[in-house]
Amino acid sequence: MDGNLERDVVSPLPDVDETDIEASLRPKQLSEFVGQPKVREQLQVVLESALRRNRPPDHVLLSGPPGLGKTSLAMIISAELGAPFRLTSGPAIERAGDLAALLTSLSEGEVLFIDEIHRIARPAEELLYMAMEDFRVDIIVGKGPGATAIPLELAPFTLVGATTRAGLLTGPLRDRFGFTAHMDFYDAVELERVLGRSARLLGVEITPDGAAEIASRSRGTPRIANRLLRRVRDFAEVRADGIVTASVAHDALAVYDVDELGLDRLDKAVLDALVRRFGGGPVGVSTLAVAVGEEIETVEEVAEPFLVRAGLLARTPRGRVATPAAWQHLGLAAPQPAPGGATLFDN
Repeated sequence: MDGNLERDVVSPLPDVDETDIEASLRPKQLSEFVGQPKVREQLQVVLESALRRNRPPDHVLLSGPPGLGKTSLAMIISAELGAPFRLTSGPAIERAGDLAALLTSLSEGEVLFIDEIHRIARPAEELLYMAMEDFRVDIIVGKGPGATAIPLELAPFTLVGATTRAGLLTGPLRDRFGFTAHMDFYDAVELERVLGRSARLLGVEITPDGAAEIASRSRGTPRIANRLLRRVRDFAEVRADGIVTASVAHDALAVYDVDELGLDRLDKAVLDALVRRFGGGPVGVSTLAVAVGEEIETVEEVAEPFLVRAGLLARTPRGRVATPAAWQHLGLAAPQPAPGGATLFDN
């Protein structure tokens, strides 16, 4: 247990507006950011060097699963530099003209954050290359042989790109980032520190074992931990004395259908269908999606990554297969392969 946890959570803040507190859960400085020690150290060097040279830092690419703090780090970069912050997303930039209008409106030193940058439209991405390297864009006026390129100078800026699927980034775009960082899932101790800070800001009294109970079910993700904390707080206020203890957290998360591994309704539905309806597989993802009444993309992108990481599901060339741990989690005995026969995990 982290020694700082009790100090962080013993006294809820009184008389603070709830709306203001919800907005303040994001850390404002690099020193407040919990977890990702290697990324924080590297980023601190990059930012301090830029400040000493009085120039914008290199463009930054942050990759990793959702909910680990990429947006928070982008805001922290802006705050540490004392620069304005502009936020947009890749899907919102559909045309090169959209990006050109955005870039030409940036002030000197401004931090531009593009979330899900791998989904930016290809014509806009090609325009971004020159903007990142030379701080200029060429606007094409007219069509056909009479078209003219008008160069526009841009104020020096820092682009911070975030992606949950780094493999979908094109090589030319990836190579133009001077600093790249991959963010990993949090361990239980780090999540307990996140919960301690959030509980203090939310005015929630939480015990160390209560924080540990929530952290163990948060799937290594601060966003999930903070969401569960708010739901447990509601339960504690309505059905307990308002203090989040281990037993209160356990009962609350049972009400919200989050089990001891952090599996939610969809995860358990996928696992249950795979094991009980299809004998553990192999089964195609489309069949599995129909069985649980969800879209294929939902099963693939929402449920499967955590089930695979938790060792409960495997992707094989023949389809999805439940591991022995999945059978054990559901309280069932895994089928034994026939002597000398192939197993479910054979290719």
